[in-house]
Amino acid sequence: MKDIKGLYYLPSLQDKDVRMYVRESDGIIEFRLWNVDNADVWDKHEWLPYAVILQAAEVFKARGSDRNPLALYKLDIAKRLLEDDKL
Repeated sequence: MKDIKGLYYLPSLQDKDVRMYVRESDGIIEFRLWNVDNADVWDKHEWLPYAVILQAAEVFKARGSDRNPLALYKLDIAKRLLEDDKL
């Protein structure tokens, strides 16, 4: 999907008020979260390269956290959106 902010997908099909935006910058896929109920999320968080997201997931895992940041960031979906947008 696409709007004025760019390409996005819904990381949770149950919550259509949360969007994950994706872009490619210098060959690197980046993600940025937007939430209709919390505009600060967009304003306070920059675009994140997928490598940084993977590092964060390792930190959560090492701490024994049950939170999995990878659940929101879908590299395969991002790649597909970017490819389809080029057509």
